[in-house]
Amino acid sequence: MSEALEEPPNGGGILYVVATPIGNLEDMTFRAVRILREVDIIAAEDTRHSRKLCAHFGISTPLTSCFAHNEAHKGEHLVQRLCAGANVALISDAGTPAISDPGAVLVRQSVDAGIAVVPIPGASAVIAALCAAGLPTDMFTFVGFVPAKKNQRAAFLQRWGALDHTLIAYEAPHRLEACLEDVCTLLGEKRELVVARELTKVHEELYRGSARAALEHFGSRRAKGERIKGEIVLLLGAQPPQEVEESVGETVGRLLLNTDLSLRRISKEVAQIHPVSASEAYALAMKMRQEMK
Repeated sequence: MSEALEEPPNGGGILYVVATPIGNLEDMTFRAVRILREVDIIAAEDTRHSRKLCAHFGISTPLTSCFAHNEAHKGEHLVQRLCAGANVALISDAGTPAISDPGAVLVRQSVDAGIAVVPIPGASAVIAALCAAGLPTDMFTFVGFVPAKKNQRAAFLQRWGALDHTLIAYEAPHRLEACLEDVCTLLGEKRELVVARELTKVHEELYRGSARAALEHFGSRRAKGERIKGEIVLLLGAQPPQEVEESVGETVGRLLLNTDLSLRRISKEVAQIHPVSASEAYALAMKMRQEMK
């Protein structure tokens, strides 16, 4: 049984943020289809693309464009309609609007105007890739698209590559090899990663391995004349713990002899390097200082 659109508390309309399939049309939810049929207007990233989606599901609601370059201006018009009581559905070409897609500006404008914003969840390439990657999922950071220029990409990887949890980014297929080369150089050839490509589509691929193995895998395919296509989600495993060459005592001794740090500061520094608590490091540092007198 379908439910009628809710009545917002402020008397205005509702902005529905509606997720659409990232490939397989069967991932469209029943609720999303109903909402798109019942709203007054659909704000779409590309009306030509969305018109095909609507035709497939028998949706005849009027469409209007709302993309990156007109979102601020179009958003003002849509907010006026929302304030007047119209219900609007926001969709992007694929996946969840505002997640590395247009939509965040309109959502912010609507929130500022006191409009009710309701998410209609569904497909998301980030979550689809993460749940099947085999990497830890208890904590992750999504950083959008990897920069296209080499120097910016290098700074990007150096900034985000040191995280102690899973890192997720989008990458273009024609830049995949260059990105993997930089990962090998800057983050290490053994860095665990997953390349998720063409998710939910006919040629879906999830490659799991080291950065070097991934580079060789996709490089060999290109060498054979294959063109790597499709949207890519790149997932990096956590930065592995660095090998410690010094013992705890050696680190404490070095800091006592070569720095003017307080015992409390030394204990914190040691605890960051070695698997000991700050209190244990403090006790050792105090003992060694007394022995040095």
